[in-house]
Amino acid sequence: MYDEIKLKVEFEGKNLEVKQGETPYDILCNHCKDRKDVISCKIDGVYSDMSTEILKDCKLEFLTFEDDGAREIFWHSSAHILGNALVNLYPDAKLVHGPPVEEGFFYDVDIKEPISSGDYKKIEMEMTRIMKKNYKFEKVIKSKEELLDAYKDNPCKTHFIMKGVDKESSVYKNGDFFDMCLGPHIRSTGVVKAVKVLKNSSAYFLNDPSLKSLQRIYAITFPSKDMLEEYLKKKEEAKERDHRKIGTELDLFFFSKYSPGSCFFLPNGAIMYNTLIEFLREEYRKRGFKEVITPNIFCTKLWEESGHLQNYKENMFMIEGDDFALKPMNCPGHCVMFKHQDHSFRDLPLRFADFGVLHRNELSGTLTGLTRVRRFQQDDAHIFCTRDQVKSEIKGCLEFLSFVYGVFGFKFELVLSTRPEKYLGSIEEWDRAERALAEAMDESGMVFKINEGDGAFYGPKIDITLHDALDRRIQCATIQLDFQLPQRFELKYRDSDGQCRTPVIIHRAILGSIERMIAIILESFGKRLPFWISPRQIAIVNMGNLDYVEKIRSVLGRFRVDVIDDGNTLNKRIRTAETSGYSLVCVVGEKEARANEVNVRLCKVEKSSKSTKNIGLYELKNILDRMADERVELEDVLLIDRISISN
Repeated sequence: MYDEIKLKVEFEGKNLEVKQGETPYDILCNHCKDRKDVISCKIDGVYSDMSTEILKDCKLEFLTFEDDGAREIFWHSSAHILGNALVNLYPDAKLVHGPPVEEGFFYDVDIKEPISSGDYKKIEMEMTRIMKKNYKFEKVIKSKEELLDAYKDNPCKTHFIMKGVDKESSVYKNGDFFDMCLGPHIRSTGVVKAVKVLKNSSAYFLNDPSLKSLQRIYAITFPSKDMLEEYLKKKEEAKERDHRKIGTELDLFFFSKYSPGSCFFLPNGAIMYNTLIEFLREEYRKRGFKEVITPNIFCTKLWEESGHLQNYKENMFMIEGDDFALKPMNCPGHCVMFKHQDHSFRDLPLRFADFGVLHRNELSGTLTGLTRVRRFQQDDAHIFCTRDQVKSEIKGCLEFLSFVYGVFGFKFELVLSTRPEKYLGSIEEWDRAERALAEAMDESGMVFKINEGDGAFYGPKIDITLHDALDRRIQCATIQLDFQLPQRFELKYRDSDGQCRTPVIIHRAILGSIERMIAIILESFGKRLPFWISPRQIAIVNMGNLDYVEKIRSVLGRFRVDVIDDGNTLNKRIRTAETSGYSLVCVVGEKEARANEVNVRLCKVEKSSKSTKNIGLYELKNILDRMADERVELEDVLLIDRISISN
């Protein structure tokens, strides 16, 4: 088909000479036969099929399941296998939509026969049969007319074709099955080695209750059986640490059918929520951020100007006939605020922080406790700065991030996502911005990876992935450069030469959603929360001296103190306090009252080394003050030469 044209492929730091028309899979087989873990690839920074013919000099990167984008491709391909299994098992099934999600994938299907948990096994068996057949995923281009004919009995697919296809589009085949899709996909169904159907639910077409009701089947797959077994093991561990379970046991929050996806925080939960916000506010004051308050509802003209109405409308709550919308993010409001006043270069950087309430119209089937909600708050900030200030501001953001995550002992990874194929602005501007981000991370002593071509079209970004106690990777923090939004809102500042220039915006969140961060904290620490954020800090087990108990409560008035005096035996009351999530349990009786002391039981140490010690009341207050002010635990404060805790 092709002449013997030789091309240069940059690959793993070296240049390979390949024939025009060779594919990444050919290169894998010829040069990396031992790489059994490869599932996808990037060509010049773009995720691509392994069967893509290479027609020009390029840079090639092989990807494993550890790469976020490759994992998404793997699960997208697995959704096709699920769709294939469903139409094989249920001949009247009409497939609608099958995307990857955070953990696995789902497929929405229009089917008369209701699917239940009793059907999961046969679905898994049929998917496994398709996987073992090792059908290749083949991309085929079809005209709009061919697609309409192929899906003439499927009104949902027809809707997608009429709305999204101009003249032609692609379908992907595996065996006799095909599905309309832009790809890319893994090489074949045999790359998938293990599957588990997780749950099913109902869903509305286009998330509109007035439209057809569908059935949604969730599943997850892996490139090895061992990985599935490890996942299921961690899921069992996660059940015990599930933030919804802990939240109920600690009386923190609940959800109600009267407001799906919006959390009701009880007094204990509100303490935790507000303590987190106050922690950030304290740091904002130190770091030159100015907190602002912006409206919750804006007219659609703002969302048109920002571009959200064109690109994000399906995730927004529209009201009054689409004339207004609840804000899903704060950046447009902050642009309005910046534009309200004249600014010179002396005003920059200008750092706006906002804890405003946000609403996003998440699909009902994706709502998961505090980790995926419709109503939430973020530690959201936008930094308006000059191009010369970008690096120093990014360094400040990274130091802020390290400090906050360090308080909780969280580890994290950084990835620099660079210029995509479609981008706004000049290459020189992008190169300069990417260089500033990379230098900021280097100078901050931070290790980072580069994800070529995965930046947003309006600017490069740093993706921050947090590792929780179960070693799950969760994206909470965001550091994103934006060249586009200041232009859309025509934002200007007067430079030192008197010229009006456009600032750069840095979008920045560290905790991200406060709700999601509370879930992470609960699942990382269980009931034994860090003292400074715990709604249950001190439990007093009283042995009869009520006057002394009241004195303790008065002296420790800064802290959250509860008295356990339920009429049970001493040991039962101590046990109740220890299992209820209190950081410290203090037992007091006549002996402690006479000595003006408190018998402190340190609950955070291991069961085998649980310790007690009588400590003077005012000395205890000083220790607790330090714990709260420095956000450390009792074992961090107690010094051997001051207080010795013995069994």
